[in-house]
Amino acid sequence: MTWDLPDPFTLPVSPQAGDIDGLNHTNNAVYVQWCEKIGWAHSDALGLSLADYQRLDRAMAIRRGEYDYLLPTACGEELTLGTWITASDGKLTMERRFQLLRDSDQATILRGRWELVCIEVSTGRPRRMPPAFCEIYLPVLRS
Repeated sequence: MTWDLPDPFTLPVSPQAGDIDGLNHTNNAVYVQWCEKIGWAHSDALGLSLADYQRLDRAMAIRRGEYDYLLPTACGEELTLGTWITASDGKLTMERRFQLLRDSDQATILRGRWELVCIEVSTGRPRRMPPAFCEIYLPVLRS
């Protein structure tokens, strides 16, 4: 696969009939849902689940999301979504990037980026990342 960065965490995805919109291609909102799904899967694989976020009363919340929709996809196409954590100040913020490839020709379908901020789950207010976040997320930074 032709990835923008090395060693992505990947997830195979394929548009289903309900994902196709009136223009006969995958609805853009589906790509956003896939990004959310892989973000959680990557965090879980690293060792931080939603239950951990709740226990620690901290979470990485999306402050800003950007998506570049480069090519359409159709029902049943085999795709691979990759993600990386690409930046962090080690205190409050983190960046996650995404790239979606079509398996048949390695074409990039989508690129995305999230700016994340650490929040206290109970209040929704920005708070410093707990040591567990730094210990788990910082070693996997890619740039």
